[in-house]
Amino acid sequence: MSKAMLGLLCGLLFGAVSVATMIPLPFEDKRAAMLGAFINRFAIGVVIGVAALPFPGWLIGLLFGLLLSLPDAIITKAYAPIIGLGTIGGLIIGFVVGSWGS
Repeated sequence: MSKAMLGLLCGLLFGAVSVATMIPLPFEDKRAAMLGAFINRFAIGVVIGVAALPFPGWLIGLLFGLLLSLPDAIITKAYAPIIGLGTIGGLIIGFVVGSWGS
């Protein structure tokens, strides 16, 4: 499977998992919060899938997971859960895309 397609699929899965973890949490505008989280996590997968950098896949994932999670973390001031989940998810997606993408 191509790296771009694998990144797209991983992004969809990562977005769904992220939204599922938000279901029990209270939000003022829950729909907007869940949509924003899904788009952010989906974007992490897509960017990792199309990135062509001279680094190992796991490092590309780690960097983009951190970089794309920072704005949401700064806005919400929920640094640990947003950066933590984004970085770990990016690391996993980067490893998957780097290992199994063609």
